[in-house]
Amino acid sequence: MSDQPAQSTPRSLIVTFYGAYGRGGPDDADGIAGPVPIAALIRLLGAVGVDAPSVRSAVSRLKRRGLLVADRTASGAAAYGLSDAARQLLEDGDRRIYGRPAARLSDGWVLAVFSVPEEERHKRHLLRSRLARLGFGTAAPGVWIAPAHLHEETRHTLERLQLASYVDLFTGTHTGFEPTARAVARWWDLEAVAAQHRAFLDVHEPVLRRWSRRRAVDPEAAYHDYLPALDAWRRLPYADPGLPAPLLPEDWPGGRAAEVFDLLHATLRSAGARYVRETAA
Repeated sequence: MSDQPAQSTPRSLIVTFYGAYGRGGPDDADGIAGPVPIAALIRLLGAVGVDAPSVRSAVSRLKRRGLLVADRTASGAAAYGLSDAARQLLEDGDRRIYGRPAARLSDGWVLAVFSVPEEERHKRHLLRSRLARLGFGTAAPGVWIAPAHLHEETRHTLERLQLASYVDLFTGTHTGFEPTARAVARWWDLEAVAAQHRAFLDVHEPVLRRWSRRRAVDPEAAYHDYLPALDAWRRLPYADPGLPAPLLPEDWPGGRAAEVFDLLHATLRSAGARYVRETAA
């Protein structure tokens, strides 16, 4: 896998924007209350380099996927809000992106074992790709494994995609015979995951250093730096399932990447929200 950071797409940035600032609660102090006006969304995505046609095209795709729903603001302007499925998706993501519970060896594992009839083999590919995106590794053909803390999110995801009937989930401990540290190196491509962490650090650690030298936090500049950082970071806790520290190489860069994101989040998110509210108004 390339050690270059994945490029942000308009669709990804829109999902990231809604996750950060577009939840739409009536008392939302960190974003826009209610559905996001399309005109405001175009201005706000324009601030991070996405042109208006790309925003409209991406919104249409997200609407077709059932993640965004057309709505109106109180003044009657065209707007888009989150579907219930999208809200569940973002809530599951919050636990990964911002929480990242420290896994312990004693926590155990969740196993996903699936069987798909041949006439529905397209769902076999969907299951494999979705489990991989959730952070599962492959223990054996048809047997996928992840730290136990991913159990609830996995269950929500499979139910949302109507795939639960094909999968059995088990939790338990690894009892051998191969040492677990060696086993996880077979189940996950740890070098590829480490390369993604290093790519995040290459881009966003210099951003953090620049902000550490500033005395004031300009809302527009904060938003401009925070949204791409969040968009890049939110993919990493899915590539990296959060394995217990004893199972990782000594020079694992994931801890530093998480620290950099946490500091950027603490420094920039609230200031960025002020810019979002001012722009939407």
